[in-house]
Amino acid sequence: MGERTKFESGFKAPNDGWYMEAGEDSFHMGISKPKKISLKKGQHFPKNSNHNRVWVKMPKD
Repeated sequence: MGERTKFESGFKAPNDGWYMEAGEDSFHMGISKPKKISLKKGQHFPKNSNHNRVWVKMPKD
C-alpha cells in the first residue's frame, strides 16, 4: 500500500516538509496564491480556505 498523498484539516503530517493547498480549481486554472505551510512529522494540518481543498506535499526543486 502506498503513502497517502492528500490530507485534510486535522490529519497529522506523515513527514517533515512543505505542503500547499490544492483543490477544485487547481486542475484547470490553478489556485491563485495557494496557502503554503511547513510542517514537521506529526504536526496537524490547519484548516483549508474552503471545504473543497486539501493539502498536498510540494515537489522538491
